[in-house]
Amino acid sequence: MDVNEIRAKSGFLCDMDGVIYQGNRLIDGVADFVKWLNENEKSYLFLTNASSKSPRELHMKLARLGLEVGEEHFYTSALATAKFLASQDSGCSAYVIGEPGLVGALYDEGIAMNDVDPDYVVVGESRNYNYVCILRAVRLVQKGARLIGTNPDLTGPDESGIIPACRAFVAPIEMTTGKHAYFIGKPNALMMRTGLDLLGEHSKNSVMIGDRMDTDIIAGIETGLSTVLVMTGVSTRETIEEYPYRPSLVLDRVADIVG
Repeated sequence: MDVNEIRAKSGFLCDMDGVIYQGNRLIDGVADFVKWLNENEKSYLFLTNASSKSPRELHMKLARLGLEVGEEHFYTSALATAKFLASQDSGCSAYVIGEPGLVGALYDEGIAMNDVDPDYVVVGESRNYNYVCILRAVRLVQKGARLIGTNPDLTGPDESGIIPACRAFVAPIEMTTGKHAYFIGKPNALMMRTGLDLLGEHSKNSVMIGDRMDTDIIAGIETGLSTVLVMTGVSTRETIEEYPYRPSLVLDRVADIVG
């Protein structure tokens, strides 16, 4: 597949960390890419495994970086996690290790916070992750709470390099309890199908753009989308060879779609 075939797609699902920005730095050419999406009336959604920020906060972050994108163009693993829990057990409660974006999404779905006898232990990225919260999570899972991770990313890109992500935070709880977490974010088809539904697009007319072979690209492949891997985040041209599948197209950066 070449870049002209990608340009012809009508629906664009796009990862954020490592594709749109790195930490608090907008990646070169992203503004041109978003302008192209708008001018060509493409349907697009920023589909991120990060759970710490709400769509409004992501909108504000991009605005600070000089990019104006409406809140309706964001969907996070926090929103997907909250929707999943509400569909499984309406009125449930959870002990949460995570940032306000995750807590707020759970509240909005009617899920109560509970650190005594919750139905679920939910883990997302957190700057306040520590031994005390790990110990409490372990005790609650041992008592029967079901373990949920917002996403399966082991690492993520930052301005300073690669940093731990959700799966690294979940690992001590899994290893201590012997229980395996259920991860909601990409490549889980739940999040991908919701993204397509929000766009109102069919998979054959859509493309997934990401920086990770193990989440973004496999998620796109398994959902029937064309896939574009960019070299501004985690995966590299060398690490592509570690996987038995391939993206439809490899580009240096997302702006290369524009030309």
